[in-house]
Amino acid sequence: MPTIERNGASIYFEEHGRGFPILTFAPAGLQSVIDVWSRPAAPINPITEFAGSFRVIVMDQRNAGGRSRAPIGAQDGWHTYRDDHIAVLDSLHIDRCHLYGQCIGGSFIMSLLKAQPQRIASAVLAQPIGRVGAMAPGRAARFNAWAETLRDHPEATQPVLDALHQNMYGPGFVYSVDRAFVSSCQTPCLVLAGNDEAHPLPISEEVAKLLPKCEFIREWKQGAALAEAKPRIKEFLTKHTPR
Repeated sequence: MPTIERNGASIYFEEHGRGFPILTFAPAGLQSVIDVWSRPAAPINPITEFAGSFRVIVMDQRNAGGRSRAPIGAQDGWHTYRDDHIAVLDSLHIDRCHLYGQCIGGSFIMSLLKAQPQRIASAVLAQPIGRVGAMAPGRAARFNAWAETLRDHPEATQPVLDALHQNMYGPGFVYSVDRAFVSSCQTPCLVLAGNDEAHPLPISEEVAKLLPKCEFIREWKQGAALAEAKPRIKEFLTKHTPR
């Protein structure tokens, strides 16, 4: 089983296909694991769609209910996940790659683009998460649902979880970066629009507008729109693959 060990964490990942690498981040919030790619919530499975032409790397995020596990601390946040992602790339000796992420994957992508832009050839953000307006009081229902799965983490006390929730979702916008960074990002990006409360259309539209080098697909989740979006995504990735 391919895993990396870092700072008490064990991070599980898989590789599929051959070619220029694509590091991917599955949807489902903090319960982002490889298996989600095969569920209806993920209209595009990067393993089946891209492994014929690319080296697709998929992973279980830490403590997401899959095969990655790590201690939980009050200082954890987007940087904690980002460092996991960098460690996976380092372990595979990957100097440059594409990124593909859905839902929370959009925020993972933004965090990695800010930290190591030279490493990313292009990125696809499918229905990125974000907040429109003020933060609601208390912890989000999806966060609490994830917290209920942490029964074997005695260190995940309520104060620790409160701090983690604030670190992850307090900043607003797309959570992991601010508007100033998005407007300065020079990495070619493709945004697939969201259309619900967790993935607000205004967030997708604003991200696409702010990014200096961005393409935008408004409809892509089903039927003819999905059939049209798939080759367009492949064309985007191929166009930005280093020769």
